[in-house]
Amino acid sequence: MSDVRQEDTAALGDGKALGSGLKVRHLTMMGLGSAIGAGLFLGTGVGIATAGPAVLVSYVIAGAIVVCVMRMLGEMGAAVPASGSFSHYARIGIGPWAGFVMGWLYWFMLIMVLGAEITGASRIVGEWLPDVPQWVIALVFVVFFAVINLAKVSNFGEFEFWFAAIKVAVIVAFLLVGILLVFGLLPGTAPVGTTNLFGHGGFLPEGFAGVAAGLLVVAFAFGGIEIVTIAAAESEDPERSIATAVRSVVWRITLFYIGAVAIMVLVLPWDSPALTGPEGPFVAVLDQAHIPYVSGFMQLVVVVALLSAFNANIYGTSRMAFSLARRGDGPAIMTKLSASGVPVNAVWLSVFFGFVSVLLNWWLPEALLGILLNAVGASLLVIWIFIVVAHLRLRPRLEREGRLTLRMWLFPYLSYATLAMLGGVVVLMLFDADARAQLISTAVLFAVITVLSVVNRRWRARRHD
Repeated sequence: MSDVRQEDTAALGDGKALGSGLKVRHLTMMGLGSAIGAGLFLGTGVGIATAGPAVLVSYVIAGAIVVCVMRMLGEMGAAVPASGSFSHYARIGIGPWAGFVMGWLYWFMLIMVLGAEITGASRIVGEWLPDVPQWVIALVFVVFFAVINLAKVSNFGEFEFWFAAIKVAVIVAFLLVGILLVFGLLPGTAPVGTTNLFGHGGFLPEGFAGVAAGLLVVAFAFGGIEIVTIAAAESEDPERSIATAVRSVVWRITLFYIGAVAIMVLVLPWDSPALTGPEGPFVAVLDQAHIPYVSGFMQLVVVVALLSAFNANIYGTSRMAFSLARRGDGPAIMTKLSASGVPVNAVWLSVFFGFVSVLLNWWLPEALLGILLNAVGASLLVIWIFIVVAHLRLRPRLEREGRLTLRMWLFPYLSYATLAMLGGVVVLMLFDADARAQLISTAVLFAVITVLSVVNRRWRARRHD
């Protein structure tokens, strides 16, 4: 493999004209806020019901994969800060087609997620305001966050910091209450110890097959942390900021997820219907502490979680579109910057398609919407695989150039081990009907975007002849 010139791997111009007001605390909270969403507050009960207490093993495996992927991404991000993040690293590490495909695959994935997030939030708020049409609530949210994202990036970072801080505070409080419940230190409660952990069929009630099935449920729960490396290009000191933020985020996310699930399986039997009820597992656990108004409060927290993730994902999609356009992989109009360094047209594109995605959630026939959402399902897995491959190819060059400030552990052995674990997840998905449908839909989407990359490359070549 031929060497790449210094300026090819630097590409600091990719984010040079963007604003530079983000601090380390902003990056850290953005990563936490993007990954802590409704999937944690409402979806963890599904994983517990699938695998029993052994879902903890599923979370540990998934957490180990994500920690390694983020370490590799953090290493490349600290060495080569770029608003295109893994899309840019795929381009210089694998080839131009890979950068195009990764960028637009990520953009499509988040646009569909945006629709699901804002639909979920507006549906809950609609229950509080029954006289207001749900689409009006969604429109208000979309316009509000458009204004937030069009402001200078430091204002956006501050807003997202406090949004995410609310979720983090709730999880910390949940962990403290949960520990008191386990030891029976709250009024009217008795110690539960490990009764629920090893009773009701034991720690592995569904066997190792349950752990595998649980892994499929929880593997994508950690998605969203990668926004840290996208935002780093707009931080005041990208190289130092990304290294600090990545170290902090991956361990905090792992602690919050695994800690919260550990409390759930200790406090309640894994087969308790309350864990998969409409109010979610957090409410089910807190109900054991006899805390008044907990259900309504957690509904508010879920709305905040959804809106925080929506806000961060508008940011992530707009910066990815801007980066792609700067490299010639998207419409040039997306490169327009405001006086404060915000890619205004890229933000409006994300806002527009975010609202379109909301409408699709309401209008599309269920089968077609299912295909689109299935395509999102395995997209993150593809992105993680490409991050690992790009890292394996780029690491020797970055090391030769003396750029490494954050290093992947046990390179290249742990990188190959991570790739093998990701391959194992793909194999597991092939043996699960729903997951297999996600793989097929993602493969079709991947093929379509790959064809578009070829068309784009040929069009650009003819244009420059």
